Amino acid sequence: MIGLPELYTLTGLVFAGWAAATLLDRQHPRRWRAAAFWGGIAAEFLVGDRFGDFGNGLAVLALVALALSGAPGKGRPATSTEPERQRQTARWGNRLFLPALIVPGVALGGTFLLPRLGGLVDPKQVTLISLGLGAVIATAVLLIWFRPPASAAVQEGRRLAEGVGWAMILPQLLASLGAVFAVAGVGDIVGALAPLAIPEGSRLAAVLAFTGGMALFTMLMGNAFAAFPVMMGGIGLPVLVAAMGGNPVVVGAVGMLAGFCGTLLSPMAANFNIVPAALLELSDRYAVIKAQWPTAVAMWLFNTAMIWGFAFK
Repeated sequence: MIGLPELYTLTGLVFAGWAAATLLDRQHPRRWRAAAFWGGIAAEFLVGDRFGDFGNGLAVLALVALALSGAPGKGRPATSTEPERQRQTARWGNRLFLPALIVPGVALGGTFLLPRLGGLVDPKQVTLISLGLGAVIATAVLLIWFRPPASAAVQEGRRLAEGVGWAMILPQLLASLGAVFAVAGVGDIVGALAPLAIPEGSRLAAVLAFTGGMALFTMLMGNAFAAFPVMMGGIGLPVLVAAMGGNPVVVGAVGMLAGFCGTLLSPMAANFNIVPAALLELSDRYAVIKAQWPTAVAMWLFNTAMIWGFAFK
């Protein structure tokens, strides 16, 4: 049965390929540090289950130390030149986007079809496995279509990864931080402090504290899913639902949306705000945030009004 171990192995091999390509790139200004960075991530995916909690913690600290030292940096991947890319663009036009559609298409189709193949894949991980399968198929299509050198997939992947830098692993680290906060009882601390800031019986103040806290914690942790257990356990359930009789469905669903408004405002949400700027090679690293902050503020106000107006009978 195909499950997460096989998907992790595939991912680890990708990072290992980047590490090897970096070592061979003698023009890379931080060759050894960058190779160690990619190699460390590859080791986590390939054999991380053998490290134990303490060993994985040390590995994460090592990756952070490498990032602080400037890893991975940018090297000179052996990829196509800018004139070659422009010629391909002029020749194929928007058809170049067709392989990108393969990934979501296979992910969607596999989610519905693979469970019917009699135990071939783990039913709990079918969507992730379908996503990985889509990436493999899209890569194969590109290799057959353009017939580049055999190393093109590794080198182009490394070029994009170096453009993003260490921020590409930030979402995973921040999601883990949310779990740590929950275990450490941060939600209980928030719940104990909330009554001090919320006037007794004031629904609007309680809703503002909840949605504002969701947005703020999301901005700090870069992930609304990490902020949700903290704020829902600290204010949402004990104050809005239990004490004021709010509808838990409305409070939970719309509260999560309020957290997503914080995602639009935070560089910590690197996969949404920093990665696109890097991939598009924008001169301003924070251009995406600057473009979407008015929408984020307007949506936060709307979500706050939704809970205040519809969560209470």
